[in-house]
Amino acid sequence: MINEVFLGISVGGWITIIIMFSIFVVMAKSNIPAEVSFLSALTALMVLGIVTNEEGMAGFSSEPVVVNAAFFVIIAGLIQTGVLYWLTQNVLGNAKNYGWAIVKLMVPTSILAAFLNSSNIVSLFIDAVNIWSRKLNISPSKLLLPLSYAATLGGMCTLLGSSTNLLVAGLYFNKTGETMDIFAPMLPGIILTIIGTILVVIMQRFIPDRKSSEVSFESTSDYTVELLVPTDNPYVMGTVEEAGLLNPKGGSLIEIVRYDREIVMPVPKDEYIMGGDRLIFAGQINDLLDLKRTHGLAAADHHVWSINEIDTKRRMRTAYVTFGSELIGLSMNNSDFEQRNNVALVAVARQGHRVEGQPRDICLAAGDTLLLECPSKGETQLEENNRRSLKFFDSQFVPQLGFKTVLSAIVLTLMFLASSFHVLSIISSSMLAAGVLMIMGCCRINDVTKYIEWDLLLILGSTVVFSVAITKTGVASFVATNVLEICGSNPYVIMAVMCLLASVVSEFISDMGAAAIFFPIMYQQALLLDCDPMPFVMSLMLCVTLSFASPLGSSTHMLIYGPGSFRFTDFARLGIIMHIILLPVMLIVVNLLYPI
Repeated sequence: MINEVFLGISVGGWITIIIMFSIFVVMAKSNIPAEVSFLSALTALMVLGIVTNEEGMAGFSSEPVVVNAAFFVIIAGLIQTGVLYWLTQNVLGNAKNYGWAIVKLMVPTSILAAFLNSSNIVSLFIDAVNIWSRKLNISPSKLLLPLSYAATLGGMCTLLGSSTNLLVAGLYFNKTGETMDIFAPMLPGIILTIIGTILVVIMQRFIPDRKSSEVSFESTSDYTVELLVPTDNPYVMGTVEEAGLLNPKGGSLIEIVRYDREIVMPVPKDEYIMGGDRLIFAGQINDLLDLKRTHGLAAADHHVWSINEIDTKRRMRTAYVTFGSELIGLSMNNSDFEQRNNVALVAVARQGHRVEGQPRDICLAAGDTLLLECPSKGETQLEENNRRSLKFFDSQFVPQLGFKTVLSAIVLTLMFLASSFHVLSIISSSMLAAGVLMIMGCCRINDVTKYIEWDLLLILGSTVVFSVAITKTGVASFVATNVLEICGSNPYVIMAVMCLLASVVSEFISDMGAAAIFFPIMYQQALLLDCDPMPFVMSLMLCVTLSFASPLGSSTHMLIYGPGSFRFTDFARLGIIMHIILLPVMLIVVNLLYPI
């Protein structure tokens, strides 16, 4: 039945199309993690017999997955030995003006992104860029968007700079048995990076000026207020809920400090009030001070927390709600997040402005900035437990620079040399480098797993199989043949049309998903036209990465969405212009370097 043909496509092909479409609908309309959607689709393909079990599992042992896994270990070594810390502290200098600041940011960032993966570079540079923006007295958004562009453009220059590049190279190897050179996309990537940098500098007025969420917090000197419970207060020995103190007007009770210095945080609704308790409230200070009158509370000596005064037993941390976070659409009152993580929400900012009202009543959205009161210990575990929901950018980890720092840098350099001169394959050199770093103690083996982005590996493994399914069911051949009938047999026209479609699709879904869908189609078109597949493959690799007009299609845009207090439409202002200019430039350059 699966092989029966309906409207020119087999039943199995129609099932594959429906499954592919369903993935992107689920990702767009729900908070289900992307890897769950991809794995569910993979399971459906295997259960329905579209792909065999062997084909379904082969994706997870493919080159893109193995190389990415090894590279995560290498990144762990570079972080723990201080290589990346040294780079972030030394690549930024002093700038005379904003235009020069863009150049000084984008040039080193694009170079580093070519060798260390664009997403990792953006994550590492966000804090540094925020500090730099304060020195230059400009909004972080004015530098964060150029940072994202630089990382994306630079990541196109090598296979290791982008997971999408690795995916396409792996699919090419599966089709031809030929290993793509690690620097295969370097020349077109460099040209696009140079032109892209110039465009950003020239069109800097299109970069939105958004007030930073941190600034909105800093504009209020006090975040919390401390009130004392007198021993003769009528609410003593009653619960905080019964007393109406858990969520009073304008705020919420986030902590109780007992007379014996015991700290109750977060505060359960059935917690008893005792004489001498210090109640810590977060919210609107003026409303909270009314509790002195309405509940017979007394003013304490001082407000216990401010942005410049934090008790050594607690620490203020800033986190951003990620796309697909389980917290989207929920308030802390409707979630056990605070209890599970032993934290308390103090304030919420959205698009650069502090949200008025009780923090724990605010319904959270993607990109919201949360000011959290956290214990001073267990920061690493807090970040690891919530990596799907929150992104922290204020880590205080400062590595010790020394012999292992130099050793890690040497290992990374030798890995690239071995790959570029074909001494070893990419997969062999990356696995060897990861092994050496672990053996030499440059990365602690017990901590390596927290640096591995398992969700990315699962998505990579699944997308490889989707490409197999599209080819196996005849969908690729059907689409390729019909496009040729509509557009004619001119290979340049076909390439341009397919790259335009792929780049537009990548604006709404992940660039890896777009690459996996369009690779078998474009490869089949090259064969039907009796052309060398390489220019088709290279153009696809680059065009799906040029998704600058929305945060959904770019992993680096998604990383800066919260820290920059961006609005969803902010990326389209400059992104559409970049897309329109860089796409034809890419096609011209690829066809000059890789003649059809």
